[in-house]
Amino acid sequence: MARNIFNQPPKDDQQAAAPSPAPAKPAKLSGSVGGLRDSLREITANSIRDIDPAQIDMDGLRDRLVLEDSSIDELAESIRKHGQQVPIMVRPSNQPDRYRIVYGRRRLAAIRKVGGAVKAIVRTLDDDASLIAQGQENNLRLDPSFIEKSLFIKEMQEAGYKPGVIQDALGLTRQGVSNHRVVIEQLPAQLIHLIGPAHGIGRRQWGDLAAFSEKANLVEIAGETIATLPGDTPSSEKFNAVYAACSSKVRGAAKSTSRGTTTVVNDENGSYVGTLAIDDKAIAVKVARKDNPEFSQWFEKRAEATLKQLFEEWRNEHGTGS
Repeated sequence: MARNIFNQPPKDDQQAAAPSPAPAKPAKLSGSVGGLRDSLREITANSIRDIDPAQIDMDGLRDRLVLEDSSIDELAESIRKHGQQVPIMVRPSNQPDRYRIVYGRRRLAAIRKVGGAVKAIVRTLDDDASLIAQGQENNLRLDPSFIEKSLFIKEMQEAGYKPGVIQDALGLTRQGVSNHRVVIEQLPAQLIHLIGPAHGIGRRQWGDLAAFSEKANLVEIAGETIATLPGDTPSSEKFNAVYAACSSKVRGAAKSTSRGTTTVVNDENGSYVGTLAIDDKAIAVKVARKDNPEFSQWFEKRAEATLKQLFEEWRNEHGTGS
């Protein structure tokens, strides 16, 4: 079904009406007019129209955690300079002269900031076809994060969509859908919205955070942790900070006499640098390569020498012989 959404074959007018061995002239004229009418309808259905954004309703299931953010402003500025390069898709509403969004919510939000009409493809789709079109187009244009896909799956299931439709919408297997759902069921919705989409954070990391939910108030810890971060902190760094704080809280509750702590290390501007984990067995410094790739390379080259230097300083201070 998903492969035929955007390329539905035109109606065959010659097959629609049975041929007559000797058609009368009025019948032939009527058939020509009817064929022309159908052709015009088909052309109109597949053409790009200019529509007033006020006529378009932002209904349907949300597939993004963040719709109003800096990226919308950037997209609006690009459209202001270069025009709308890619049309959105809408489908007719039950109300006259109104439409329902299928995909292109970010583009529609940006054009509402810029002003003017939005270029849109108008297609008549049922709910299943509309959902599949929405999911497939978003996967191609801007890959949703793991947690965004998980929320989308949860909303689709709660709305009563069949498993096959959900799988087609996101291009996932049945097991893939199950993997997303298992994690999302363990996480408070408020926690997810505090952290955001967290691109680059996968199933295992979200699953590890979800595992803390039975031993700590994740929403409370997340709120306190994120409040200490700069306002422009990327969502993935918020996740790292929240995870470290939750891990520290859980370990502290499990063994109050333990020296186990996990500290988030930030620079003077408050940007995430890494984490320092200390317990009775080891001291570990963790620098995430995806957050600071250049610093990670620099640190890797010097880590061994730096550790030896610190050991020599400790030995000299304590007068320990070789």
